[in-house]
Amino acid sequence: MNEENELTVPAEVIMSKIYLIRNQKVMFDVDLATLYGVSTGNLNKAVQRNIRRFPDDFMFQLTKWEFDDLIFQSGTSSWGGTRKLPNAFTEQGVAMLSSVLHSDRAVMVNIQIIRVFTKMRHLLETHTEILRKLDQLQKNDIEQDQQILLIFEYLKQLEQSNQQQDDQSNRRLIGFNREDVESK
Repeated sequence: MNEENELTVPAEVIMSKIYLIRNQKVMFDVDLATLYGVSTGNLNKAVQRNIRRFPDDFMFQLTKWEFDDLIFQSGTSSWGGTRKLPNAFTEQGVAMLSSVLHSDRAVMVNIQIIRVFTKMRHLLETHTEILRKLDQLQKNDIEQDQQILLIFEYLKQLEQSNQQQDDQSNRRLIGFNREDVESK
């Protein structure tokens, strides 16, 4: 059990290694190798020996443009580093890595990574549900505002009608009035 605690990688560390590339959440081979405690070369060799397990929706290689953009955004220096463009692994690709890497550390770290991906998906679903409810509240609010404006418009028309009636009744009548002639 103590060995398992030593293999624990904080969720924040794992989350900081997840990037959004091509509208997919991915982890790079170099980061995964570090987490698994193996060299990037050995991780990629294991993948190449089992390449049929890694279709394009499990793993893909970054283009030069994507890699340059990533370096620009992260502020990493462009000298030194990799000679080859990194591989990006989707959640399914990370899960598949557990079948090609057999060390205890790889298995334990994989479990943690999959839990983080699951937690992120759950948070996203919750976030999406909250946004949907806020949108519904906003629509209801707009409808209520329109109804309130309509009520005010009716009240304004009613007030104008009452004012016209008052003006009409207080108006001095013009013309012949029989009562005036008879009373004299």
